[in-house]
Amino acid sequence: MQARSKPSSPGSHWINQKTAPYIFLFPTALVFLAFMFYPITDSLWLSLFDFNNGIYTFVGLKNYLTLLKDPVFFKSLSNTVIYLAIQVPLMVSLSLVLAVLLDSKDLRCKGFFRTGLFLPTITALVAYALVFKLLLNTDHGLINYLLESVHLPPVNWLKSAWPARFSIIMAITWRWTGYNMVIMIAGLQAIPGVLYEAADVDGASPLQQFFQITIPAMKPIILFTSITSTIGTLQLFDESFVLTLGGPNNATLTTGHYLYNTGFRFFKFGYAAAISYVLVIIIAALSYIQFKVSEE
Repeated sequence: MQARSKPSSPGSHWINQKTAPYIFLFPTALVFLAFMFYPITDSLWLSLFDFNNGIYTFVGLKNYLTLLKDPVFFKSLSNTVIYLAIQVPLMVSLSLVLAVLLDSKDLRCKGFFRTGLFLPTITALVAYALVFKLLLNTDHGLINYLLESVHLPPVNWLKSAWPARFSIIMAITWRWTGYNMVIMIAGLQAIPGVLYEAADVDGASPLQQFFQITIPAMKPIILFTSITSTIGTLQLFDESFVLTLGGPNNATLTTGHYLYNTGFRFFKFGYAAAISYVLVIIIAALSYIQFKVSEE
């Protein structure tokens, strides 16, 4: 006769069931500790040092105190705030409007239009910035050619302060609007259709439905896209680096670009780490304010 297998005891089954999730999570936790937690804590420790001639010297809070008196840092921060104040509301509003249009029941070829608007998101940052640099070239760019064809004066897009800022804003908006639009469409599809049907019965116009139903129902999605866009704008680097190199006269220099210059051009790693942590504090504060404003 074949011997029956001995059933596992309840205690051993309980141990396996409890420990199995941790065993599966261990590789992910290990990667997180090695490539996220350790660099974050080490950069905080690094911000308390000064790097000079290959030697690290402990200076305490000196880097942070120096940062408070650094005019270039505050210039880069003010430029970043300008991008934030103009570009984020513009992009979020445009994403919502496009999402409403592309979610319409009467629109045909929805997939084509959604794909076309989302494609800039998967374009490499440097590649699309170089394309905009060619389009906005003062002497040979397509934009100035079109302006001259309608008898308008050419604009020095990349070498004048405000035109250069608007060039960066245009580039960011072109690239990220489609990404936020897809998130908005997902939020729109979660709104119960019975609300719009009741509004139609009551005689509400599409514009009234937009302001009375769509926007209130989309508040969590609008908040999410606003926060992610804010974080992305505060970390802005590629567009400033490729399009204008931070010029003219630091007029387009972003905080992320200044951090890069400090660390990898001037090799002030401790000072660059201090800039990064001040940037983290600013991002956290703005995110908290946005949560509080939309708390209801």
